[in-house]
This record gives sequence, C-alpha cells and structure tokens, in this order.
Amino acid sequence: MSQELVSVIMPVHNAESFLDESIGSILHQTYSYWELLIVDDCSTDKSPSIIADYAEQDSRIRCFKTQAPSGSPCLPRNMGIEAAKGRFIAFLDSDDCWLPHKLEEQLPLFEKSDVGIVYSDYEKMTERGERSQRVVKAPACADYRQLLLGNVIGCLTAVYDTAKVGKVYFENHSHEDYILWLSILKQGYVARNSGKVSACYRVREHSVSSNKWKALSWQWDIYRNVEKIGFLKAAYCFVHYAYKAFRKSMT
Repeated sequence: MSQELVSVIMPVHNAESFLDESIGSILHQTYSYWELLIVDDCSTDKSPSIIADYAEQDSRIRCFKTQAPSGSPCLPRNMGIEAAKGRFIAFLDSDDCWLPHKLEEQLPLFEKSDVGIVYSDYEKMTERGERSQRVVKAPACADYRQLLLGNVIGCLTAVYDTAKVGKVYFENHSHEDYILWLSILKQGYVARNSGKVSACYRVREHSVSSNKWKALSWQWDIYRNVEKIGFLKAAYCFVHYAYKAFRKSMT
C-alpha cells in the first residue's frame, strides 16, 4: 500500500476562515503519496485565491471550479472523483481537518480482500476549532445490513478502494454520503474501522446536518425510496437509526 495514490476530494464554498487548517492537515500527513483535488463551488470570498496559492506551492494540489453554485457537496465531490487518479478516494470538507497519521493508519486495512471502505473514529470541535475530547466512536466493522441501522461512517474519515468497487459517485440526495456507503457495501464488501481518532469535525451552528428533524425525514426517505425497503423493515431500521443519532448528538 506504500506506493498507492490516494485522491483526496475537498469541496469548497466560502471557506476562507478554515482552508488553511484543512489543507494544512493534508500537507502534514505522514503518508505523502496523495493528490488533493479542491473543487470550488463558486465561492465569493477569498477561497479561490487561497486555493490557488496552495496549488502553486505544491504540485499534488489540483484546482477545479463548478460552472454555477450547486448548493450541495454532491456535484463538487463528483467532479473530484471523476478527475481522481488514485486507487483510493478519500473525502475532507473544507471546514474539517485530519490528524497526521490518518492515511498511514487506514490504508493497511485494505489488504483484506473483502474491505471496500475504511473509516475511523473522530473528534468534534467547536466552530472556532476548540477540541474537548468529544469523540464519536464507531463500531469495528459494518456490512450492508448493519449500516442500514444507522450511518456509522463519518465522511471526513472514509476512504474507499476503486480497485475493488470501481469509482462510485454521490447521488444528488440528502445524506448522500450514507447512500454511497450503502451502495458499496451492497456489493458484498465490508467497512472496517482503524480504531483510531483520525479526524476533527467542526460543529457549525447553521450547518445542514444540524437540523435533526430534517435528518429524520431524509433517513426515512432513503429507506423507502432509495433502498426500496418494505415498511416494517424500514420502521425497524429507523428506530435503531434514531437511537444512534440521539446518542451521537449527545457526544
């Protein structure tokens, strides 16, 4: 795994306050064979110039831009996936960051033939970047049936292996990352947790994911209209999901 390229996809929209920290966390990875594909979703702040400066300094950083504001990370991420050259695809939003050993710790887990996704635990931080040991712990392993009971894979921690599962793209749907993980595990692969805290998630007051009532309705829609699950099974999964979501929110 030491010579396998990792393509890191970073969608950006008006993130000038956080870009230095996010990009810097990739630059400081102990595993150095990566490329960073930054896709600017028509930012109106200083984000484009910050991105251009980093790309000029490091040839591993490539810049892209959407034709119009998409209002969702799906299109920018898909643009990045399409342009990616690496065997492995990883994701980092422009307001989050990785810890230095993330890739080094995760890639060895792909040596098992049934592993399609590797993820990790992560720590919450405030909007100002303050950490306080609020760690979101995930199970050691998840298959498709287990993941239906709730998303345990933080997008900022996830890496998937295109050599096994191919390039998989995001659907333009709420909880798009969860749908992508399900589509990979439905092929018969499993997801493994490195067992380490490898990333920091910035909790922002007005983030999309902070609206819990919307999240509940999105989850039900995924069960019924995306995964096409029957009502009783969907209700069973939904109860488990709601309980896990409540516990995560208390972390």
